[in-house]
Order: sequence, then C-alpha cells, then structure tokens
Amino acid sequence: MEFLCYHRDRKDSLTLRYELAEKHWSYMDRYAKEMIARGPTFADDGETLTGSVHIVDLPDAAAARAFAFDEPGYQAGAYRDVLLRRWRNELGRSMWDFPGGPTEGHRYLVLGLGAGPATGLDVPADPDPSVDRAELVAYGPLLSDDGVSWLGTAALLRAPDADAARAVLTPGRYADIEVHNWEFGGRS
Repeated sequence: MEFLCYHRDRKDSLTLRYELAEKHWSYMDRYAKEMIARGPTFADDGETLTGSVHIVDLPDAAAARAFAFDEPGYQAGAYRDVLLRRWRNELGRSMWDFPGGPTEGHRYLVLGLGAGPATGLDVPADPDPSVDRAELVAYGPLLSDDGVSWLGTAALLRAPDADAARAVLTPGRYADIEVHNWEFGGRS
C-alpha cells in the first residue's frame, strides 16, 4: 500500500530541524527500499524549509502511522502537523526513474484537497500547456485508509512556476489547492 506523508514544519523549528538532520537521515535510510519519492519543501524564497514529503510503499495503515509518527523530527516537536493519506502511484515509478533528472528546473508539491465527486484519479492526459505530462515526477489520488474514498490528489512535478504547477489539477474541483516548492531528497 502506498502512502503520502507530509510533515509541515512548526514555526521557528529550523534550528531543531538542523540539529536532528542526521537522526532524520538515519531513520529514512531504514525505508530506502520502500521510498517512492521524498524531499523537503521550501517557502517562496526557495531556501527556508517548510516541511518534508515522503511517499512510501508500506504493508498497511498501521505501518504508515508508525513511519510518520516515529520520525525523529515529529517526536521532537519540529512539525506543526502531519498529512498522512493512502495514495495510488498512477505513474508506476519512483522519483529516481523520472526522466527529467533530479536537479534541472523548478519542482513543486501540489496538494488538491477534495470536495465533492472524485477528480484527478487518473494521470492528466493533457494538463495545462505549461505543464507537460512528462514533467510529472509522481501523481496520484489521496485516499482514505481503506483505499475506498477519494480525499484529494497529490503531484510532484517540474514546472516553470507555481501557477503552472497548480494548473496540473482541475480548477474548481478542489476545496483547496496548495503549491509548495519542492526538491528531490535523499542523501547526496
């Protein structure tokens, strides 16, 4: 079962995040084989950390909760909240298989929080012309723990800017769409 976990930083937790960096890395190393995508999110300045996203393939919801809440930053109070949802990998690959590579261009995490009938269940056939389907790093619906109810859509992608990244999701079909600067994570 695939899960998306997004730890959102608590205000003024940057020093604590840096102090816990090696513990975080060591913890994530234990999940290297299960990792589909990972990486930090940043404020509009592109430098200030705002959170950390991980998409992992784990046996069940209990294992996903343990993954999210045993993380050293969470245990130390670095995060203000955690979004943890079942997710379905519509691209069928990891970020390391992304043909665009890990460094060129602007990268974004786009979260569309559901409202009403399900949308975004399939990979967009022809998103906004500024976002080519080939620019999707990861894409899939956010689901309830049992995998039945649609709760939203999440995408990691390369795009020219935040507005173009937002356009990958159908406007007006979501209660809210969040766009976060994101970069490939993992040990260098």
